[in-house]
Amino acid sequence: MLFRTAKLAQLDEFDEIIDVRTPAEFAEDHIPGAINCPVLSDEERIIVGTLYKQKSPFEARKVGAAMVAKNIARHLETRFANHPKSWRPLIYCWRGGQRSSALSIILAQVGWAAHKLDGGYKAYRRFVLDQLEVLPQNFNWQVICGPTGSGKSRLLTALSESGTQILDLELLAQHRGSVLGRLPQQGQPSQKWFDSSLLTTLQKLDPARPVYVEAESNKIGLITLPPALVAAMHQSDCLSMETPLATRVAGLLEDYQYYVDNPELLITHLQALHRFHGEKQLERWTTLIRTGDFAIMVGELLTLHYDPSYLRATSKHYTRLPSAQHIRAISLSPDALKEIAATLIR
Repeated sequence: MLFRTAKLAQLDEFDEIIDVRTPAEFAEDHIPGAINCPVLSDEERIIVGTLYKQKSPFEARKVGAAMVAKNIARHLETRFANHPKSWRPLIYCWRGGQRSSALSIILAQVGWAAHKLDGGYKAYRRFVLDQLEVLPQNFNWQVICGPTGSGKSRLLTALSESGTQILDLELLAQHRGSVLGRLPQQGQPSQKWFDSSLLTTLQKLDPARPVYVEAESNKIGLITLPPALVAAMHQSDCLSMETPLATRVAGLLEDYQYYVDNPELLITHLQALHRFHGEKQLERWTTLIRTGDFAIMVGELLTLHYDPSYLRATSKHYTRLPSAQHIRAISLSPDALKEIAATLIR
């Protein structure tokens, strides 16, 4: 029995999607919901690739075939052992070549309705990029603007808890979106995995209902936002958060408690601002941090760096900001933001 091929549009027709690429390839990005059953490990793929270049394609295939056979045997004895005859797996590798064909042939010979994804991961990646060029323009974006610490992310959470559609880009990017936005003990996803996660999120949104999103630059940490999404946000209706400076400082100290607990890490990360503010200002902020005067330091950081930067960026890019609905947030408590969210929904 020969395996059959399937298109990306048929993903929902299968019981399981199997990515046979190496763990490293899978970790960088994969079709959401897929499981990783590599037919070559990261190390084995390097060995085969080296043989292909330094000796010959024949030697590489001979050694690689033995490795693939052993790995497929292990999967049959473990991951696939209890699947019924009715199981319908879809298998893919980088471009729908030899790695996915090897597993597809054996599963089909066993008697399962195995299919190989036409074009493999490469076709999926092309689909993701194509969709991210067109989907953002389908939504009625409501862009929440406001200087750093004004409560944009907190309002977004309150709106979500109230049943309103949101797009939380900072959550997807695993970064707070500023020079100090790195999350503790956590790296950002790869660009490709961010794109996949973003597309999955967009596909779940209803274009007939508004979608709230926080104003962002075109990059969140190391992640680049799709140009089509950035353009759509820039042209959309805005809401402007107006929050007293003292309230913003208090909220930021809550959100960035890990910097209060690790002041030397904060001092290190602040060095990225040296080119903007010079040695003398950095020395002052360092002194304030080491003496525990975080509120003073954060207040100065906002007024001297973040606020001017915000005003320049938003006034330049968000064309509807002058006509934005103004939101006065005296408090950033959950109850206060819940009430603001309720008012916006009404």
